[in-house]
Amino acid sequence: QLDPFYASIILFVGRAWDAITDPMVGFFISKTSWTRFGRLMPWIIFSTPFAVISYFLIWFVPDISRGQVMWYLVFYCIFQTLVTCFHVPYSALTMFISREQSERDSATAYRMTVEVLGTVLGTAIQGQIVGKVVTPCIESPLFIGKTNSSVAMEELNMTHDTGSLTDTRNAYMIAAGVIGGLYILCAVILSVGVREKRESSELQSDEPVSFFRGLKLVMNHGAYIKLIAGFLFTSLAFMLLEGNFALFCTYTLGFRNEFQNILLAIMLSATLTIPLWQWFLTRFGKKTAVYVGISSAIPFLIMVAVLDSNLIVTYIVAVAAGISVAAAFLLPWSMLPDVIDDFKLQHPDSHGHEAIFFSFYVFFTKFTSGVSLGISTLSLDFAGYQTRGCSQPSEVNFTLKMLVSAVPVGLILLGLLLFKLYPIDEEKRRKNKKALQDLR
Repeated sequence: QLDPFYASIILFVGRAWDAITDPMVGFFISKTSWTRFGRLMPWIIFSTPFAVISYFLIWFVPDISRGQVMWYLVFYCIFQTLVTCFHVPYSALTMFISREQSERDSATAYRMTVEVLGTVLGTAIQGQIVGKVVTPCIESPLFIGKTNSSVAMEELNMTHDTGSLTDTRNAYMIAAGVIGGLYILCAVILSVGVREKRESSELQSDEPVSFFRGLKLVMNHGAYIKLIAGFLFTSLAFMLLEGNFALFCTYTLGFRNEFQNILLAIMLSATLTIPLWQWFLTRFGKKTAVYVGISSAIPFLIMVAVLDSNLIVTYIVAVAAGISVAAAFLLPWSMLPDVIDDFKLQHPDSHGHEAIFFSFYVFFTKFTSGVSLGISTLSLDFAGYQTRGCSQPSEVNFTLKMLVSAVPVGLILLGLLLFKLYPIDEEKRRKNKKALQDLR
């Protein structure tokens, strides 16, 4: 029941705070000493219980009328920080479990398969628990002639039965508890089942350097900047598609009761095809996999916008989009270790920067998520989107078509064009592998 303006402020401040915490956590991890648990694992172990508590409190409705905005702002920022304390070392673990490129690629493929599967599971749990509480849509005539959004909100609140609101609150709390329990279970499995190998990330000639010098070296590494630039646009394309797909299915295509199943089709398709892309990149190379995998979404994105509403076509597009989503999930994380190997060859006297590479990679992933959220919200607001409306104006339907079709296609093409500049092909990768073995 928060005013949408305050909700936007909370999200914006949370994203801005997130932009600060990612490099900060990378800095502190780079300064962390090795322990009997490893260098990264203590961050994962100690952040988990606090992250679960803060996540649970995000979904709690405090009995305070004036302090709710501060409550959600504080716990949202705390949760973002604690997730960063988990995600950055978790992502960087790839560099600490093996020296072999093939083994790291395999580990990345397994990790991304389970990560997509986790997204499916989380979506299903949240959707099933919260979806059981029926929240009726509001007919458009309620909004006709309303220029004052607060008046519209009052009418919206009046139509919302008090019992239904209580049920909705309880449903969100139950979902938060279940997902929090899964978070703890997975963190325990990770901490018990994975061991860091200190020698995997170090060279014989390593000498420690200061963080800021290391940061400058990392951000001046051409291959890293080109990899980030290419995936910045392709990630933004898929996040725009992901963020607006439910609204597109509900209003533009008219499949109000099908979008959960369509979303499930996308994520299951992505989960099942990650092993296929892992085989493809080992057979034909990672750059080829990028071009084929990500560009394969383009004809289907055009098809869904051009053709008339058809449930069978929509499911075909969902499965095809999932195949492309799998490539977009897997390839950035599979290619990052190659960039770090390339960096080590150019700077053999500098070590301990893996966390900086991964923290900025995590930051740019979250940055694209924030940008896509901003673009979508502003575009739909400008088009006259009506919250919880049973139907939307034609301008909103057109905007949704642009957000899930034309704009993602343009961003994918731009990202692939930038990716032509990425210098590490298969031949370069093999040379780097031999040179690193010689150095060690």
